[in-house]
Amino acid sequence: MPVPGIGPGEVLVRVHAVGVNPPDRYLREGMKVMPAEMRPALEFPLIPGTDMSGVVQAVAPDVPGFAVGDEVFGMLRFPGFDGRTYAEYVAAPASDLAHKPAGIDHVQAAGAPMAVLTAWQYLIDLGHDVPSPFTGRVHQPVPITSGTTVLVNGAAGGVGHFAVQLAKWKGAHVIAVASGRHEQFLRKLGADEFIDYTRTRATDVAGGVDLVIDTVGGPDSSRFLTVLKRGGTMLPVFFAQFDPEETARLGITVSNIQVRSNGPQLAEIGGLFDAGRLQVGVDSTYPLLEAGSAHRRAALGHLQGKIVLTVLS
Repeated sequence: MPVPGIGPGEVLVRVHAVGVNPPDRYLREGMKVMPAEMRPALEFPLIPGTDMSGVVQAVAPDVPGFAVGDEVFGMLRFPGFDGRTYAEYVAAPASDLAHKPAGIDHVQAAGAPMAVLTAWQYLIDLGHDVPSPFTGRVHQPVPITSGTTVLVNGAAGGVGHFAVQLAKWKGAHVIAVASGRHEQFLRKLGADEFIDYTRTRATDVAGGVDLVIDTVGGPDSSRFLTVLKRGGTMLPVFFAQFDPEETARLGITVSNIQVRSNGPQLAEIGGLFDAGRLQVGVDSTYPLLEAGSAHRRAALGHLQGKIVLTVLS
């Protein structure tokens, strides 16, 4: 493919690293996770990917705040499948970018955007008023304080390990649910309690929880309703169905979002990286030419942080 040109509001970025996310695999598989009537029309050849970190090579005349040579990171044009980050160069909307935190490298920065923005928009600040396509309602983040108990299921994965850190940053008591091999990783990130789901069912030992963020979702997500106190909130990251009569009886709120690109939020989050309040877990890295191997690793699941493609060292 040729090096892309830039239009108004865009910058050209030389990509150093690319984050691998579930929508990349859904796209490669033909969006079979979506009902046929909801699948987007796609034109080929198509470059997948939304997350990247790199260096600015050119800036449109109408773009303030970025200059050639700046190190930047971002999630591009999401929701949608026009990010085109699995490449050496990408034309990026300046509004989707932030300056890369100095305290993390390009691999770490590329692993962050979609996962950390998902956790941020669920827990801290939605940042827009677009209703969720899954519920038809606008999500309202629940205030997290020192008296809040948060349970994170799938805590070692991309969204999960950021949710643990953000909840802890806000002063919550954090219960992390993952397999035993992730315990030390999650305790270092701030988890107060750890439940190894391969040995213990979280629903048997957890209770009185204010907020559950379930990064696994799916049909089994409703089992976590029993650990929530009345007035609690369930946040399924992946699509999950709940019986409205049951949630009403329990006094539980279920809320969902579709993460959206947001450069200003990433800039705010970047301050937490620089202050050492957030870390990026990197499960594994692969050269861009081995993106297929990266997708095979992703399909195995049980990640500790994010998978990243390296483009330019």
